[in-house]
Amino acid sequence: VVIDSPSIVARDRITGTIIAVGKEANMMQGKTHENIKTTRPLKDGVIADFNAAELMIRELMKMIYPKKPLFPPSWRMVICIPSSITEVEKRAVRDSAEQAGAKEVYMIHEPMAAALGIGIDVEEPVGNMIIDIGGGTTDIAVISLGGIVKGKNLKVAGDRFNTDIISYVRNEFKLLIGEKSAEQIKIELSNVMPNNPPEESRVRGRDLVTGLPKEIILTEEDIHDAIHLSADSLFEAVKEVLESTPPEILSDIMTHGIYLSGGGALIKNLDVAFTEYLG
Repeated sequence: VVIDSPSIVARDRITGTIIAVGKEANMMQGKTHENIKTTRPLKDGVIADFNAAELMIRELMKMIYPKKPLFPPSWRMVICIPSSITEVEKRAVRDSAEQAGAKEVYMIHEPMAAALGIGIDVEEPVGNMIIDIGGGTTDIAVISLGGIVKGKNLKVAGDRFNTDIISYVRNEFKLLIGEKSAEQIKIELSNVMPNNPPEESRVRGRDLVTGLPKEIILTEEDIHDAIHLSADSLFEAVKEVLESTPPEILSDIMTHGIYLSGGGALIKNLDVAFTEYLG
């Protein structure tokens, strides 16, 4: 891995030029003045801002070759896409990659890419189930013979959990926090089976009553209450996919278990909760 970067761009509102991409832009989020805007070119797993996506890919390419090489490389790009993507959205992904300078563009469904990354032989006549919990979407797929037998894509993933936390803190504590703070709290405290005693973390924001800065202490139980509805819809979706899976493949899944991937899979005890829920 040469670059591991979040999909976020900071640009000058007046000139439209890119100021920062990836980790640098992420650090600027929520801390910019009116002339700088941070945007996420991808929303719910698809391109929301075509120009920003193209500029982001160009900047990432520049990071790999900071000095312009004498013989420019012939770029071959493999891009992961959600399984529910439409032809129009697929075309937008291909166009932005080609505009950025890709000679060849290949698209692969996210759960299939995850299966290959884990080391599963996807061409075998063996059923495997993957739950890929990303930022914008969760992809649930049952894979066999190099294809997706049954699958479901839902817009409940890392970004939804962040929104749930922001809403919960606003409603319960009358405190306004930013997306970056919500993300940090999620990483520290998200646990589908809170410890006893639960872990705690401090969070700062703006008091909606007084308008002044305020600090509160959140626990794992608070974050559990914030995200449990979204997590429940995730469990239900996995159950739906299993209910429509052919029995021979179900037998394979019972033997091999289910694979969790993506950033959202790092929520503490998520694997234990899935095991208990699905048997």
